[in-house]
Amino acid sequence: MASRVLVLISGNGSNLQALIDASRANPSTLDASIIHVISNKKTAYGLKRAANAGISSTYHNLLAYKKENPNNPQEARQAYDVDLAKLILAQTPDLVVCAGWMHILSPAALDPLKEAGVDIINLHPALPGQFDGANAIERAYEAFQRGEITKTGIMIHYVIAAVDRGTPIIVREIEMIKGESLEDLENRMHAVEHVEIANGTRMALEEREKNKQTSE
Repeated sequence: MASRVLVLISGNGSNLQALIDASRANPSTLDASIIHVISNKKTAYGLKRAANAGISSTYHNLLAYKKENPNNPQEARQAYDVDLAKLILAQTPDLVVCAGWMHILSPAALDPLKEAGVDIINLHPALPGQFDGANAIERAYEAFQRGEITKTGIMIHYVIAAVDRGTPIIVREIEMIKGESLEDLENRMHAVEHVEIANGTRMALEEREKNKQTSE
């Protein structure tokens, strides 16, 4: 039976599309079913991609929690993450993939998933330890202009509480090109992402299956 994958998005959803296409094209690329999509942005185009593919989705935004708890943003985030974990677990996925998900997951979200045996992976557009957090492509581009680096890359990694610090599954280096625009670099990186997000998802599922067999 195909593994069940839930995808978290915040924007355009081109990596979600890559996962949908891979899961429907060839089982050897990705023998999995994309069962549900959760977005923290109402206008995320990825929600339309999910609808076009006949995949159910949920909109789950932090704003309502901040309004309920205006004096304690930390508590608001905790409550949001607790409910996010409940939403995810209600779909009974084997794996959660963060594909352009722009919300840092706290232990309030991660711990219930771990307890339920659900792995979570993320695509990050930088090499391990190089540009953690947001705007990684822009930061790498600027560092290249200053002569500080000659390459950047993408990685698929397991998610832990420390941002972009989980164990890498795939790391792909991408050489910087002199005179290239930021947009051109982004396009080159996205092309690599669309291939590797499917590969990383497949590898995480294979690892999960292997661990399951070992523990039985």
